[in-house]
Amino acid sequence: MTDDPLRWETSGSEIDYACPGFDVRRDDVRLPDGTETEYHYVDESPAVVILPLTPDGDVVVIEEWRQAVDRINRGLPAGSMEGDEDRTVAAHRELREETGYEADRIEHLLTTEPSNGIANSVHHHLVASDCEPTAEQELDDNESIRVDTVGYNEYLDSVVNDDLDDGRSALTVMHYELTH
Repeated sequence: MTDDPLRWETSGSEIDYACPGFDVRRDDVRLPDGTETEYHYVDESPAVVILPLTPDGDVVVIEEWRQAVDRINRGLPAGSMEGDEDRTVAAHRELREETGYEADRIEHLLTTEPSNGIANSVHHHLVASDCEPTAEQELDDNESIRVDTVGYNEYLDSVVNDDLDDGRSALTVMHYELTH
């Protein structure tokens, strides 16, 4: 891969802007034709996206205010991994914090780079089985979340009928549907 003629050479990298949740990074690069330029992208921690299923097969969903799109989003619990936290440990933590539910077991579905043209994001999509409400939510100070459950087929229909706007959630449900 290092000798691939499409590869860009990075000669420097620094954070241009930092805020809670992500940074904006600037890389100094040399393109394959020799042009030297800058490339900016969102630099953020890996994240988990969880498809929580109750013992009855319902999906635990969250409704959360999303400032960037100025509306409430109905999606799956998700959040950043902390430090060198394992993706399964992060999924258990995020599920508990955002919903108050805990899973009997969690399995990995897939790992994606959802926006690799503008961000270095990595999302680990997991399914959590036999989820039960066990505790109160422990929301971050910038989270406004309402928890609900919905039938799996109803949630799947929302993906198929283009009623679910959250891309992470849609991808997780579609992958689960195709592989389980």
